[in-house]
Amino acid sequence: MVASAHPVEGEGGIGSVRQFNFTSAMPFDLMKERLEFIDVDKCECKSTLIEGGGIGTAIETATSHIKVEVAANGGSVVKVESTYKLLLGVEVNDEITKAKDSVTTIFKAAEAYLIANPDAYN
Repeated sequence: MVASAHPVEGEGGIGSVRQFNFTSAMPFDLMKERLEFIDVDKCECKSTLIEGGGIGTAIETATSHIKVEVAANGGSVVKVESTYKLLLGVEVNDEITKAKDSVTTIFKAAEAYLIANPDAYN
C-alpha cells in the first residue's frame, strides 16, 4: 500500500512535514502531513493533512491523533481519532468509509511488514 515515505521538511519534530507515496491499491497517490504534536514517552502524535489524500477534492481539512497503547497480551493497540471537514456537497458516509478503510489498510500493511521483518525496528 505504501510505496515509500520520506521527510519533506524538518527533523521529525513539531512542524515537520512527511510525505507518503502510495501504490495503486490506494484511492490517492500521495499524502503530505505536518506534525502538530508528539509525545514519544506516551507514544502519541497528532498531524494535519496538508496535501493529497483527498484535500481539495473531497476534504477541506483533516487531522489525525494516533496513540499506541500496550495491550494486555503484551502486544499493542493503535487508536486513531481523525477529524475531517468535508467540502460542500461531498457525501459524509462515502468519505468517512474511504478514510477509515485507508487508515486501516495502511496500519495493517505496516503491521504485516513489521511482523515479517522484526529487525526493521528496535
